[in-house]
Amino acid sequence: MTVRRRPTRPTSVRSCLVSRESGTPHDRVFRRRSATALIAGVAAGALLLPQGAAAGGIGKQRPDPAYDWSGFYVGAHAGYVRGHAGATLQDATSVTQNSNGAGGVTAGAQAGYNVVTGSNLLLGVEADISFPSYLPQNAVLSEFDNGTANTLQHLDYYGTVRARLGVIAGRWLGYVTGGLAFEHERYLTDPDVGRVMNARIGWAAGAGVEYGFTPNWSAKIEYLYSQYQNATVALPTGASYATSLNLQTVRVGVNRKIDWFGAGTGDGSTPLAVVADPETGRWEIHGQTTFIGQGYPSFRAPYSGTNSLFPGAQFKNTWSTSLFVNVRLWDGGEFYFNPEFLQGYGLSDTVGAGGFPNGEAQKSGFAYPHFSPSRFYLRQTFGLGGEQEQLASSGSQLSGKADISRLTLQVGRFSVIDVFDGNAYAHDPRRDFMNWSIWASGAFDYAADKLGLGYGATAELNQKQWAIRAGYFLVDAESNSNNYDMKLLRRGEYVAELETRYSLFGLPGKLRTLGFINSTYSGSYRETLNDPSLNLDITQTRRGRIKYGYAFNLEQAVTDDIGVFGRWSWNDGKNEIMAFTDIDESLSGGVSIRGQRWGRPDDVIGIAGALNGLSRDHRDFLAAGGLGPLIGDGALNYRRERVFESYYALAFNQAWTATADYQLIVNPAYNADRGPVSVFSGRVHGEF
Repeated sequence: MTVRRRPTRPTSVRSCLVSRESGTPHDRVFRRRSATALIAGVAAGALLLPQGAAAGGIGKQRPDPAYDWSGFYVGAHAGYVRGHAGATLQDATSVTQNSNGAGGVTAGAQAGYNVVTGSNLLLGVEADISFPSYLPQNAVLSEFDNGTANTLQHLDYYGTVRARLGVIAGRWLGYVTGGLAFEHERYLTDPDVGRVMNARIGWAAGAGVEYGFTPNWSAKIEYLYSQYQNATVALPTGASYATSLNLQTVRVGVNRKIDWFGAGTGDGSTPLAVVADPETGRWEIHGQTTFIGQGYPSFRAPYSGTNSLFPGAQFKNTWSTSLFVNVRLWDGGEFYFNPEFLQGYGLSDTVGAGGFPNGEAQKSGFAYPHFSPSRFYLRQTFGLGGEQEQLASSGSQLSGKADISRLTLQVGRFSVIDVFDGNAYAHDPRRDFMNWSIWASGAFDYAADKLGLGYGATAELNQKQWAIRAGYFLVDAESNSNNYDMKLLRRGEYVAELETRYSLFGLPGKLRTLGFINSTYSGSYRETLNDPSLNLDITQTRRGRIKYGYAFNLEQAVTDDIGVFGRWSWNDGKNEIMAFTDIDESLSGGVSIRGQRWGRPDDVIGIAGALNGLSRDHRDFLAAGGLGPLIGDGALNYRRERVFESYYALAFNQAWTATADYQLIVNPAYNADRGPVSVFSGRVHGEF
């Protein structure tokens, strides 16, 4: 299936069973190496930044006082883990042994407490936990394949509780560390005949160097070796799986000092040390966490297919936590890095509706948090002179003044809709509407992997009353995958958008007109239907094909606290959906109301609806029993899919918001024989 989490633009997950990811070795090595190199580069940049620049802006010089290493701290880390497992698989007929080594990107969090003695010795204790990358092969420790079944050992998470002994030299700390190690793993057999969970403990030792680069922040480089007790587990097949295990980790991280017992800001608000650290100048750090719980009661369904919403009552949840590290490299040059932890499942493993109800849901479910490097890209802005404007600080924008007339180039890994199809009222399921066909143009089949991200380059020319932007992005090598088609320019997505800004009765509005062309290796609905020998296997008709479409996107302020929006999108609907969702035409609109009138100016009410449809070829394919990325009931009594959504977002303060959301989906997956479905959701969102 496809992973589709709505990629956040601050201004704007299928089975837990691990499978070996498809794609060439070059593709997989490229992803692992690029992510690891970027993680190391960001940490190194933080360590090398001049103190004056880091804390107060480029060119400013400040005294370099000794860093106070004492007290509590929390932080995050990322790096590379290499695991070695000596494994033995024994069943009734044979005993097989092997020695496996596997590795990949890992990340996690830590917390600790330090005491400093008068002789500049540091005594401390630290606990940490780490999770493997979202790429399945990064978490496979050992594996056996006898030709009929594939049995493997999969790492879920690991961590330590350690003492630290260090020597302080001003802002530098060198230390050794050791203590308890723990890990959790699962043993799986494919075809799936069950799974066995196992946990074990051991010891860990290592060393590191840490540098305090602001009064509250420090960065570190660390090596840890962990050795675990041997384990033997009985598999559901009757076989036994015995392993030894050690892990070696090289990682970089950042720590933030916190004052649990401090007086706070002095104005009665939450202590700054706990909530935020609003750095300015050369770098900024932002973060967010979002939890969504979502469920529905049972609904009418005389039949179900492979990609149907389960007709019985169910409840699922998703959780994401993100860090945004933004660095100013030179005049106009900026680097953005957005590592994330992702966990949870969408309803029915994120299938069953074109307008799926959770924009944070992914099409690869994770029972435990998994790490993704997500975004990393370079942005270069060329000012063209004239009037300037203040750019607000956010996860996707460094604060500062910029020429209104400017040319901005961007290249790297990010989401198409970080740049295109923005809307002030419906664009971020972490904050506003959750349904896929409301926060985005449903028929815009934008290039993306299973996380909704991809590699590309964009250019934007901004003027006071308008902006024009264009981009090229890599497309999936095949529908709904994590592998990219590397036939550059011959394959890819080309997208352009004109944004016009205007004033209606003195109130601002925007109209965005978007067009896209996808050149992909894809199958044809009609060709697949016309050849009964293919048995609806659309992969047999894949070849180079073109898909094109458009989207109109309107936002308009009605008063200072009320805004309306609408989207109309369409694609030709002849070839299989590559990345987004099974929608060929969509009309959506709604209203967003801030709570100024009832004394809650930061609260928001949202009310919206969407009408989604399919092309003739697409609906005939599904009616015959075909499957799309998200839908396929085995049969189809076609009607347009209708979505209604309303929410109330209650702001506790500037950092935390809780949202109650209701959605009604009529004719889910365009099938009048099933539903309607009432989806109830609760969301908690925090950010700094």
